[in-house]
Amino acid sequence: MRHAEFNTASMPATTPTAPTRPTAGIGGGVGAQFGATFGSVQEEVASFIQNGGGDGFSAGASASLSPEGSIWQARASQAANAIVGADANDKSPDQKAFLDSIAPWAREAADKLGVAPELVSAHAALESGWGQRPLRNSDGSSTYNLFGIKAGKGWDGDVAESATTEYVGGAALKTSARFRAYPDQASAFRDYAQMLIENPRFRAALGAGSNAHAFASGLAKGGYATDPAYAAKLSRLAGKLQGISG
Repeated sequence: MRHAEFNTASMPATTPTAPTRPTAGIGGGVGAQFGATFGSVQEEVASFIQNGGGDGFSAGASASLSPEGSIWQARASQAANAIVGADANDKSPDQKAFLDSIAPWAREAADKLGVAPELVSAHAALESGWGQRPLRNSDGSSTYNLFGIKAGKGWDGDVAESATTEYVGGAALKTSARFRAYPDQASAFRDYAQMLIENPRFRAALGAGSNAHAFASGLAKGGYATDPAYAAKLSRLAGKLQGISG
């Protein structure tokens, strides 16, 4: 999941992670009713996840959802589970090697952002598939762009064209985009931290400490990605890494 272009001047302060309503069925009737209900439930769950709901929260909070919303919330949680893994201690050797390789830069970025290093590591792991799906240059070499940061108009560094997935109306669509390319991991993490600090859209994610939900929600509300379940996925993964390190 590659997030929206980070160009403060050209991007309105919207929340693209909230899905839009699908088109109603032609001619109204059952199709139209289903479309309206489906869109309403999508919006309900997206708002619920971004504003304090989702995995890891009390049953009392979940009770605020409608029956249909509870079903979709459960499905979003299942999707997050599939990405993270059911057990905090089931980290594979490849995942451990990835975390070890980025640890120094994750700590450096975390210090600048005022968050726990595990949160930064989790973000890199989520965006890059634990380093197994890195963005690559045309010659096949790594861009070291572990955070899926796009190359906006203000970017004057190297650029790589890559396939990406964006969510429109809750549907995943394949497309291509231009992404930033770096000479090494250190440069990638430093640019990541600088981008979050300088962009006011992500102010809510800064200074979150070890609060994985606050960090993930701050990024999602700022429009870091178009996936409506992004906050839930990142929050769960960060929580798992904190459990591992603890």
